[in-house]
Amino acid sequence: MTYVENVTCQGELLAVILRHDFVQEGIHFFTPNNFSQQLAYMKRPVGYAIPPHVHNPVSRDVSLTQEVLFLKTGRVRVDFYDQGRVYLESRELKQGDVILLAHGGHGFTMLEESEIIEVKQGPYVGEQDKTRFPGVRADQVRLHNDR
Repeated sequence: MTYVENVTCQGELLAVILRHDFVQEGIHFFTPNNFSQQLAYMKRPVGYAIPPHVHNPVSRDVSLTQEVLFLKTGRVRVDFYDQGRVYLESRELKQGDVILLAHGGHGFTMLEESEIIEVKQGPYVGEQDKTRFPGVRADQVRLHNDR
């Protein structure tokens, strides 16, 4: 079973999917250091302490929005597109899965009533923030499933 999946197109990382059943001790980062969003997982034993801290002001240049979605409930199909808006393939997310969307395009279809928590750089500037385009037809969906 694949608990962490990288979705790529021509060597570019489009998304990282962290499945709900991933478990490992310690801390694990799944994104490269040059991403403006970082995705990590921590499993720590009882009594482990993270010392109190503040985050220092560090100037960062963010030119592309990257977002993280937490699927709280439901099932969602994610359709992936390259930067030229060409459909590539799809994946299904289930309750508890997390996805970091880094590059290319994406669209979503709710397969069940779903609750999604989204984290991304802000502020959201409405239609200036994205370019919408027609999505894949249902009869053309290629659902990649290696689970």
